[in-house]
Amino acid sequence: QEEEEDDGTQAWERAYADDRSWESLQEDESGVIAIDTKTIVHAQYRRRLLPSARIQKGLIRYLYLVIDLSRAASETDYRPNRMAVVAKGAEIFIREFFDQNPLSHIGLVTIKDGVSQCLTELGGSPDSQIKALMGKLECSGDASLQNSLELVHEYLSRIPSYGHREVLVLYSALNTCDPGDIMETVKKCKKDKIRCSVVGLAAEIFICKHLCEETGGSYTVALDESHFKELLLEHAPPPPAIAEYAAANLIKMGFPQRGAEGAISICSCHKEAKVGGGYTCPRCKARVCELPTECRLCGLTLVSSPHLARSYHHLFPVTPFNEVPQVLNRMHQKPKTCYGCQQSIGSTGTKTSLHVSCPKCKQHFCLDCDIYIHESLHNCPGCESQR
Repeated sequence: QEEEEDDGTQAWERAYADDRSWESLQEDESGVIAIDTKTIVHAQYRRRLLPSARIQKGLIRYLYLVIDLSRAASETDYRPNRMAVVAKGAEIFIREFFDQNPLSHIGLVTIKDGVSQCLTELGGSPDSQIKALMGKLECSGDASLQNSLELVHEYLSRIPSYGHREVLVLYSALNTCDPGDIMETVKKCKKDKIRCSVVGLAAEIFICKHLCEETGGSYTVALDESHFKELLLEHAPPPPAIAEYAAANLIKMGFPQRGAEGAISICSCHKEAKVGGGYTCPRCKARVCELPTECRLCGLTLVSSPHLARSYHHLFPVTPFNEVPQVLNRMHQKPKTCYGCQQSIGSTGTKTSLHVSCPKCKQHFCLDCDIYIHESLHNCPGCESQR
């Protein structure tokens, strides 16, 4: 309270109060003064990119997103409240998860009134997952971490051995109201190779830290809304595979054909007749609505060739680019345009614009192309043009 009186700002406002905030202001070509948000976004992206190395990763992930909707989620230390921030972050995470892991599945579990409820089963459609979550945003009761782990363990224990079993908990409460010994539940998760991670919104809790340490996950606590989204997106790329769990094996997959538009068939997902669209299993000829999924009749994993191709870049990622120092010797002949988009990256007045260079081909790129190459293109244009 004394600190708040001295500063004259509330706790949630301190993140935006900066004694030297004028240094981040820049004037564009039309004379309008604006904050340089591009450098801030690029710095957050670089922090997510640098840990990725040439290590074995789990490409087929089965992840349950556990969301705490207890009364603690209605706290207003996040604006407008924790539940709104978590819902918005979960939507961004789900879309990024499927973009990074096209062969993976995700399911939703909520905690409130001391009970865990499975909102959606494991599936490969981001829109259906987000729609189900947005229709159940209500806070009440206490949180029970043990009930959620028991429910998720029941579903993930049926997953084949080649699938990487993961749980990501977005926890708002400072306690857990459990019906039994949660330590036994943690041992069960560890035994069945379920990797549990927690992102907290309040403060560090011992049981969450113990759960993550035992199962090989990560435990972090968010400082504000932007930090919360950053911590969430760190779980979108495939995590390093644990050595004792990473046994290589062959997986049978089917590549179904798209059904005719006018054909009428019974959907094995919804168990009702549908007209047109859908995909036909090459083994048992059953109809499914979306890919990737498992055939409900024969159990064959059904994917499309683009899904398989998009997963390839995790095995051979593009080398992170090196940042070119702000102050560069003018005697060196450095390029004035980006090799990718041909936009100017030269000096403007006395300030040199920040850009990066590829360590292999030595070509220079702007910040936008750096993010585009590593997150979407997954190929360096300079390296590819030299082949």
